[in-house]
Amino acid sequence: MNLRLSTLAQMVDQGARIADIGTDHAYLPIKLVKEGKVDFAIASDVAAGPLENAEKDIIGAGLKNKIETRLGSGLETINNEDRIDTVVIAGMGGKLMTNILSEAWSKNFYYATLILEPNVGEPGVREWLSAHKYQIINEKIIAEAGHIYELIKAQKVVNTISLTDRQKFFGPIILKEKNQIFYQKWRNQLAYHKKLLLNLNKAKEKDFNHIHQIESEIKMIEEEIND
Repeated sequence: MNLRLSTLAQMVDQGARIADIGTDHAYLPIKLVKEGKVDFAIASDVAAGPLENAEKDIIGAGLKNKIETRLGSGLETINNEDRIDTVVIAGMGGKLMTNILSEAWSKNFYYATLILEPNVGEPGVREWLSAHKYQIINEKIIAEAGHIYELIKAQKVVNTISLTDRQKFFGPIILKEKNQIFYQKWRNQLAYHKKLLLNLNKAKEKDFNHIHQIESEIKMIEEEIND
C-alpha cells in the first residue's frame, strides 16, 4: 500500500465505524479491517466501475461480511442505521469535498470525525471545518510519486474553532511542524505565485482583487519559508 493510503489509515481511530467516500478499489477499508483496526466499513463510490473493482477486492480478501459497498453520490449512501462515526474523503478537489459535506450537513447528517485529503483547495476545506465547528487535531504533509499531499483529521466540537488566514492557508499543525516537504511545497508555490503575479500584471484589464490576493499570499509564503 502506498504512503498516502497508509498515512490515512494511521489517522483512523481504533474501533471506528468508517465510510470511505470515493473508495475506488476499497484499499483503505480492506487494510483497516485486515489490521483489526475497524470491524465495519462502507466503501462508497459514485461510479459503478470502480465499485465493481472494490467488490472483487473485498471478496478476494474474504471481507464481504465486514465491508459493504454502496453506489451513489457523496454521503447520500450513508444512513443513520450505519452508525458511521468517521468519514474519509480522499483524492478529490477541496471544493467538491466541501460540497459533499455541506450537502450532508443540510440534511442534518453530522459525523464525529472527518479525515480528508484534498488534492487542491486545502484552505477552503479548513475554512469549512472551522465554520462548521470542527477542530483540526492532526495534519500530515507527505510527498509521493512526484505529488505533495496534505492530510487533515478533524473532530466535531461544541464551539467554533477560529483559524487565522495563515492557519487556513498552510494548516495549523503543518505550520507548527514545518518539515522538509513543507519547504519543498512552498518554495515551488512561491515560484508559481510570482509567475502568476507577473502574468496578472501584464493583462490589459487588470484584476486588482486577484493581484492583491496573490501579493498577500506571496508575502505569507516568503515569511514562512524564510523565518
